[in-house]
Amino acid sequence: MVWAAGVRDVGAVNVTARYAKTATNPGVARLGIRLFDQKGGERLVAKIRVIPGGVSTVMETKAGNSDLNDMPRFELKPGTKGRVFFTANGETRELAFGPLEKGESTLDAVWLDLAKPSPGISALNAWLATPADKRGADGPGLQLPLSRDDAEIAIELLASDRLTQLAAERKDELEKKSITVGDKTLRWLEKSFGEAPAGGRSLWISMHGGGGAPTAVNNGQWQNQIKLYEPAEGIYIAPRAPTDNWNLWHEAHIDPMFKRLIEDHVALRGVNPDKIYLMGYSAGGDGVWQLAPRMADRFAAAAMMAGHPNEASLLGLRNLPFAIFMGSEDAAHNRNKVAAERVLELDQLEKADSGGYVHMSRIYDGLGHWMNRRDAEALPWMARFSRNPWPEKIVWLQDDVVHDSFYWLKIPDLGAALAGQKIVATVAGQTIRLDGDVLPKTELWLSDKLLDLGQTITVSVNDKPPLTTNPTRTASAIRRSLEERIDVPAAATAVVAVP
Repeated sequence: MVWAAGVRDVGAVNVTARYAKTATNPGVARLGIRLFDQKGGERLVAKIRVIPGGVSTVMETKAGNSDLNDMPRFELKPGTKGRVFFTANGETRELAFGPLEKGESTLDAVWLDLAKPSPGISALNAWLATPADKRGADGPGLQLPLSRDDAEIAIELLASDRLTQLAAERKDELEKKSITVGDKTLRWLEKSFGEAPAGGRSLWISMHGGGGAPTAVNNGQWQNQIKLYEPAEGIYIAPRAPTDNWNLWHEAHIDPMFKRLIEDHVALRGVNPDKIYLMGYSAGGDGVWQLAPRMADRFAAAAMMAGHPNEASLLGLRNLPFAIFMGSEDAAHNRNKVAAERVLELDQLEKADSGGYVHMSRIYDGLGHWMNRRDAEALPWMARFSRNPWPEKIVWLQDDVVHDSFYWLKIPDLGAALAGQKIVATVAGQTIRLDGDVLPKTELWLSDKLLDLGQTITVSVNDKPPLTTNPTRTASAIRRSLEERIDVPAAATAVVAVP
């Protein structure tokens, strides 16, 4: 107490925050929410979710003797329009809001005036209100058809729930900067650059050189990698390869580790899944040659510095902008000659496939394996690109490390995938065509961002008679998609299995 500073035995509750201006970003809109039973009536307690609201814990409205200024608040972008879902006594109702202006505003909702959501959204809210360990993975309510607008709401609801779950599960490994999968552990160093943009941080994964060398040598390469590049904005990561083998970055354990690394940063660091970049030097460049084609659906762009492709194919790069950097005198293992050959190959692929195989190259005259950091010009070039998670053409060639999904294609049985299998998938209007090694029950994970799911779709597979289908948007399909990867821009809303 200011009049008796030495007194320590009087209890109190500090309510200053309810009245004082909070130290928040002046560029955001802070939406406070109260719920009343009727106009001019009593306040009610309800669980609330705001869509779109990003990742947030479900909040609760106040009632009874709580101060009128004591209310949950959501920080949103100015101009946001959305919905609030109120759940009380097992029933969910909704209210639209916005567009919001900068600063603080209060939304007073009246329960009797609130609308009831569609059956599909009501069932989803009930499912989300059930403790996670008691939910059925695909209960009947998740199979109800959704409109296009309701599917977007369901993505927000399910993504928020999944991100909150992942944030709790992965917090420890992100703090320790260490991921263990099986008997392998991936550690990393990181730096942050610039201010976080409205759409979320970019993520730069930069792989060190070395390989086939003592641990101390590879550790030195790792420590050096964190110093090599500085993006204008983003989280820059230099991971330490889990092994000291010659093929540091293209062994089978790397793919799931990188997927997990990306998930962790999306869930806990606000990374934008459409702004993730891959790069590497020397043995790290070897890894880029290999990983970029087989994980192209995860990245916005990739850059290879002074590496050797070995047997890797470039076909999977159809939708991934790719940069090649090499010294003209880097003759070990014929790196310089092979790099020049691959540049010509990409030139030919781009010429033959309009809109595909975007690339750039630099073969620096007079430079050897070390390019004096001139290759840093890769970063502003890469930053120009955002990933397209819904390309109308896909070229999927299985590497010796096979995957069960690529963009909007998925095979249900990974054991049936073999190195060298190739599928070319195209979308033209409402027709999907699959050519090549199409396995039985291959799934099409679809979205209205790719074609109109409200209209009939024709699917042609090789020379088989085409089939027609009317996909149903469901919360079940969205849940499966987000379980596969927490990637809201690439969340599918309907699944079609090819016979």
